[in-house]
Amino acid sequence: MALAADIGATPADDTETLAYTYLHTQSWTRATNVITRTDLRRWRHDDGSGREVTRQPPNVRGLTHRPNAKERDLFAVATVHARRCAPGELRPYLPDPLPTEPSALTNALAPRELADEPAYPRMVVHGIVGLTTGQYLNQEQRAATLRVLANVPHIAYQGFATDIAGRVGLGFMVTADGSTLELVIHPRTGEVLAAHEQVAGARPGLFSYVLILERGHTTDTATVLVHP
Repeated sequence: MALAADIGATPADDTETLAYTYLHTQSWTRATNVITRTDLRRWRHDDGSGREVTRQPPNVRGLTHRPNAKERDLFAVATVHARRCAPGELRPYLPDPLPTEPSALTNALAPRELADEPAYPRMVVHGIVGLTTGQYLNQEQRAATLRVLANVPHIAYQGFATDIAGRVGLGFMVTADGSTLELVIHPRTGEVLAAHEQVAGARPGLFSYVLILERGHTTDTATVLVHP
């Protein structure tokens, strides 16, 4: 993927020495017969301590729901739940330091011995989404993740795509094992902006939709980062 060689740094890449990594996501997730909706802000220290603040509007019944921009207003009026986390409670998706060689990172995300399974492309993309929503990725790590994505079987470039937060990026689609996954990637920084998965089969509909809204570093567990 040529994009991996061309991505640039973000302001947050220069703040990695600060005490906490900060991530802000909004997600829609299938849970039996409903779709749950969660706004999550997480501050994580290297020792696994930190703080999480969540807002959860009422669940949506059924599985055919399509997240939309207006629905995001519900997060602002939902009840706030905050919790302090002791050391070891907040773990990154993969332990640091992350491998940056593509085959090693791919194997960390999805076992190599499963490469011939129909679900393997889906597993790799799930790993990429888990990585980008679970920890901060610097420029080198983002480039490595894009190189992994480039080698996912059945991946197709979709041109420019817009997520429900109104952000425009490069769209990529992977279809495998009854699932269609779409990623929106920032064309300059290589950051994953959004991930959307629909599934077919006996219970078709939305599997998940996630927006990665902010990522960076802070000195404490109260500072909120807002993209200018």
